[in-house]
Amino acid sequence: MRFVIFTHSLVSDWNHGNAHFLRGIATELVERGDEVLIFEPRGGWSRQNLLAESPAAVADFERVYPRIRSSLYDLESLNLSRALDGADVVIVHEWNSHELVRRIGEHRARHGGYRLYFHDTHHRSVTDPASMAAYDLRNYDGVLAYGGVIRDIYRERQWTAQAWTWHEAADTRVFHRHGATTKEGDLVWIGNWGDEERSHELREFLIRPVKELGLKAMVYGVRYPAQALQELADAGIRYGGWLPNYRVPETFSRYRVTVHVPRRPYARALPGIPTIRLFEALACGIPMVSAPWQDSEGLFRPGRDFLFASSGDEMVSHLDTVLSVPHVGSMLAESGMESIRSRHTCSHRVNQLLAIVAGSGGLAAGKGVQ
Repeated sequence: MRFVIFTHSLVSDWNHGNAHFLRGIATELVERGDEVLIFEPRGGWSRQNLLAESPAAVADFERVYPRIRSSLYDLESLNLSRALDGADVVIVHEWNSHELVRRIGEHRARHGGYRLYFHDTHHRSVTDPASMAAYDLRNYDGVLAYGGVIRDIYRERQWTAQAWTWHEAADTRVFHRHGATTKEGDLVWIGNWGDEERSHELREFLIRPVKELGLKAMVYGVRYPAQALQELADAGIRYGGWLPNYRVPETFSRYRVTVHVPRRPYARALPGIPTIRLFEALACGIPMVSAPWQDSEGLFRPGRDFLFASSGDEMVSHLDTVLSVPHVGSMLAESGMESIRSRHTCSHRVNQLLAIVAGSGGLAAGKGVQ
């Protein structure tokens, strides 16, 4: 089949988590013999920031992912008839412009012949509902939402004819345990500071526990203001800046534990959505302690796959246990990897996608899910 995907960026993961999942899905489809065409805007903010940070990043990406590529487009000159020619399944990510989303829907209404889905992997359905309601999805088959709560919002507000839950997952071709023989430190955290969506939580569940326990810790990510960098330094935490996502597995292998600190909208308003960093960390076999979020969809086995800390004090206690009692960390690592391999790989998600395509009416006459 021919899949056509419109994304904010395939190449850039600079503050753009959807690129992680898209790379894994696209690779899986190509490995199965499908054709995948990916389009990203030439002037996308994530790509521009990536190139400013690391001019060689695109070449590095192409070396790690030799089988998937994206085509750059300008919205004003984009020829949709050419881009969508022969398409079987089209997926449009929610970071695309309202105009592009509308134009693709209009093309589908005029020409038909393919299934068309809107892919939502963000919290804007609750934090910016006016913007999400403004997307014209009338000619879409439905929405692929990365959590049941977002799926229900689309249904209840009648933003779409249909919606399905399509959680993110780990690309286990890239995210797996690496056998580092020596450890550089105790704790590593990989994530962005962002728009004050979890600054309090990072102080409570990362910075203070590291300082109280005197851990040797490292943080990677972008969009850290000067005040945040000073707080890291005051706690003795080193800061490594942007880290290409494909280098995360080897980085995890050099540390003994990591933490998961979800952004406030997910922890409070969108239960059941852990975001992709948790899937990737567990796939790499590093023990994890998580700040609070509600696993309302039963994705994992809290207490076995990772430990939950309900407060900063409990985070201190759990980290101390993981680091001082070796079999606890080993148990968490093995159980977490088992959950990923059995339920949460990009192969599992491609199977789900194909089932959705088949269940939502299949493809046009003469075409079918192989």
